[in-house]
Amino acid sequence: MTSHKTTQTMKPATAAKKLGVYLQATPAEFQEGAVSRTELNALQTDPPAWLVELRRTGPHPRPVVAAKLGVSIAGLARGGVTEALTTEQIDALKDEMPEWLQKERATQAEVRKEAARIKERNAERAAQSDAERA
Repeated sequence: MTSHKTTQTMKPATAAKKLGVYLQATPAEFQEGAVSRTELNALQTDPPAWLVELRRTGPHPRPVVAAKLGVSIAGLARGGVTEALTTEQIDALKDEMPEWLQKERATQAEVRKEAARIKERNAERAAQSDAERA
């Protein structure tokens, strides 16, 4: 019995998410067809001009916008940012540094600090547990 390998495909929205781009800003042929795993790998390793430009100038999806601003996606929503932003718009927000952005960045810094503290505590507990077993 021979096994037939079927080509694994994904919806354009999934591929756009994996590529870190805003689907509505991609070319029509990308939006209209399924993307195979091989095609996705090719786009990641040797991106075409449209993908390079889109990653550089945007518009960027909310996860990318949040990362570039140093806030969470929920923080973006609390700040009233619900749409995709271009790199230029992101840079403008960083330059003007509105109060909501300052607050959300501080919140995000605290979250990261707490996560690091918990990770360190868990590592210490694991080491202590290992030492007790030995």
